[in-house]
Order: sequence, then structure tokens, then C-alpha cells
Amino acid sequence: MPKILALLVGLLVIFSGQSVFAQNAKLIEAAKKEGGKVVVYGSMETFTADAIKAAFEKKTGLQMEYWRGSSTEVMDRALSEHRVGKPIFDVVATTGDHMHLMFKAGAFAKYDSPSLKGFSKDAIDPSLGARYRNVLYGVIYNKAGIKASEAPKTLEDVTKPEYRGKLVMPHPVNHTLTTQWLASLDKIMPKPRAEKFIRDLAAAKPIFVESIVPAADRVGTGETPVGITFVRFVLTYNKQGANLDYVRDYRMLGDGQYISLGTKAPRPNAGKAFIDFFLEEESMKIQAATGEFVNRKGIHPPLADADKIKFVQMYQFGKEDYEVKKKEYQKIFLK
Repeated sequence: MPKILALLVGLLVIFSGQSVFAQNAKLIEAAKKEGGKVVVYGSMETFTADAIKAAFEKKTGLQMEYWRGSSTEVMDRALSEHRVGKPIFDVVATTGDHMHLMFKAGAFAKYDSPSLKGFSKDAIDPSLGARYRNVLYGVIYNKAGIKASEAPKTLEDVTKPEYRGKLVMPHPVNHTLTTQWLASLDKIMPKPRAEKFIRDLAAAKPIFVESIVPAADRVGTGETPVGITFVRFVLTYNKQGANLDYVRDYRMLGDGQYISLGTKAPRPNAGKAFIDFFLEEESMKIQAATGEFVNRKGIHPPLADADKIKFVQMYQFGKEDYEVKKKEYQKIFLK
């Protein structure tokens, strides 16, 4: 009986693999008849997209065209094309808030990719599919400017007097994602503590920059030794010769990102083939190697203790919610 059972399991794996392979082969063949390319809109960094493009084209023989913008720019462009009925894009990949708005506008078709099996149930949205990566907000620091023994140990440590003038962060009012992050802090600490932290952060007089990347740049160069930004930039800048680390607060706020097929995709088979590849192990490992916190099971970025980090989704706000919070933080940070 054990031998028979093992044989049956083996055959199931073989036939399952053949089924997936056959589906991919059929999609790729159909995609070639559509023109042999896929057009993707997203906010993923170009260097990551370039690596995925090379691997996708090598594996499928299809071409990938990528247009990058901010999440808002991606949404505006995709919805504009969708509303006039002449979309150029096949696939969109960006932040959850924007993806849900596009879905509600009818811009996306539901596609249950076979690659979804590599994701846990809590990482799959019933409308958008896999939350393929988490963009995590945290504290990074330059070890050339701050000794390990003197580095902040928690998020709340950055408000201590010794970091006054040494902390950089995206603008709390002008940078929407930072506004969202501040407003979501009560998801990782009690509300009274979150409110106190925001007041203490303002009193610490951090240096404000326009967005996430300039904050990371200043830490990477050592111009400002401590920064509130994306944790994955530790790996990005260390590859360029910096010596950065991140504060080990294991519950981190962030935003999930999704990938979906356009309802009116000009090349739907190419779009499906790309989504299948994008969510597969090969693509997820490429993304993780650049520091991305991907959600495919068992894959982590090469950052110490990355597997211990618990992602906490920030609140999803509408335009009116943002306006209320921006006014609140203007009084606190810019008085």
C-alpha cells in the first residue's frame, strides 16, 4: 500500500505539472498570435522591472513593455484609458488603495492565476488576487555615522534627544504615504502612545524631504544618519557600498501591492501569461533579491531577520480622510 500511495502521489504531481505547463504553453502561443508582447503599468522600481523583463522574455519569448509612475500616476493613466475605451495596458501593478479604486471603476477583470497556489490565503484578495509584496515603512540608519550601541532600538527611540538633527523623514503633510503612515500608527501601538509619539516626533525637529527616496538617499550617503523610509533600502544602498541597518521593530506598517489584468486588455493572453510568471517562484526570488518583501511562501529578502517581520496594513483612506489628517499634522509639525 505505501508503494502504491507513493506512486499515485508521484503521478499526481507529474500530471499537475504537465497541466500547468500545458496551460502556460497555450497562453504563450495565444499571446504570440496577439502580437507577442505585454504592456505593464506599475510603480515598481525600474531596476527590478528590468530584471523581471529579462527573465520573462527569456522564458516565454514574449516582449514586456513597462511604464512606471507613482501609484497615483499609474491609476490616473490606466483609468483615463479605460474610460475612453482605448486602453494601451494589459496589466497594472501598484498599491492596494489605488488598485481597489481601479477595480471599483471596472478597470480589472478577475483572473485566478495558477501561481496563486504559492501564496497563503491571507495574502489573496477576492477581487485583486495576490498581494504580491509588502512595502514596509521603518527606521534605517547608517552605521558609519552611528555606532551599533548608540543606534535606535525601537521606532519610538528616534524621538530621543540624541537624534535631534540626525533624523530625516518624508514630509508629513505633503507626502501622502507618510500622512497615511502617521495616521495608522495606532495599529501597532496603543492610540495614546501613537498620539504621544507623533507629538514627540514633531518636537524632535526631523529634517523633511519630499518623499521616500530622498530620505533614503540622505541616510545612504551619511548626510543624515537616521531616516524613516522603506526598510528595503538597506539592501539597495548596501549593494552600492553603504553600511546601513534597520531598527528591529518586527511589527511594521506598510502597504500591500497587487497585480491585475485589465478588463479591456488588448492582449489578454499575454497579460495572463505575464501575471502567471510574475507570481511564480523565479520572479518572486528576483524581487526579493532587490530587497522586496514578497508574499510567496518561503521567499524573503536577504536582510537579517526579515522572516520575523510582521506586516500590518495601513488604514485605507479616501480624499476627505487625507485632508483631515493633513490639517491635523500641519498644526503639529509645522507650527
